[in-house]
Amino acid sequence: MATKKTKISKESIVSMYMDATLENNEKPKSVYQFTKNHGFTETEFYSFFGTLESIEKEIYNQFFEKTIELLHKDSNYESYDMKSKLLSFYFTFFELLTANRSYVSMSLNEDKNQLKNLMKLSGLRTHFKKFIAEITTDDFRIQQEKIQNFQEKAIQETAWIQFLFTLKFWLEDGSANFEKTDIFIEKSVKLSFELLNTAPINSIIDFGKFIFKEKMQAK
Repeated sequence: MATKKTKISKESIVSMYMDATLENNEKPKSVYQFTKNHGFTETEFYSFFGTLESIEKEIYNQFFEKTIELLHKDSNYESYDMKSKLLSFYFTFFELLTANRSYVSMSLNEDKNQLKNLMKLSGLRTHFKKFIAEITTDDFRIQQEKIQNFQEKAIQETAWIQFLFTLKFWLEDGSANFEKTDIFIEKSVKLSFELLNTAPINSIIDFGKFIFKEKMQAK
């Protein structure tokens, strides 16, 4: 029987799962196999997770939580406007993804059915939409005089779709240090806010040129 070297926690299980997936080039087949290979019991596993699939969702939840933790370590963060907070979130979140790119790329390209891949982001989606609601300031609501509750939900949903587009761009980005993803983030966030302010034409043209250039170079 294997000797337990470390105290089992949600974080340690996540770490072991990611390592096992990368080392074997496939995710663990069963809870039994996974726990046996890592020297802890199924009972310990089930005290934190119900299924292996729930670990996959937790991984992206932890990326989100770590992002928020890092943002709040910046003493100036609370004074940022809504746009700056969103940009800070994007850059911090994608920096964490880049540090774990091998796993994220394998995870989100695992199934040919993209909907199944996106199911792993269901918890992240909830957290992200809540984050958008939290950074939607009173000044922004006043500026958008006709905004109603259903419109706020539409803004959250639109922000999530924008996030997914950014994630897809990052997964396909082959530039050094993922510099093109940084450009994509800046232009797309700028465009989204200008669309809300009904003065979008210059940003639409600028963002459109960037996307067109990237698509042409990819051919």
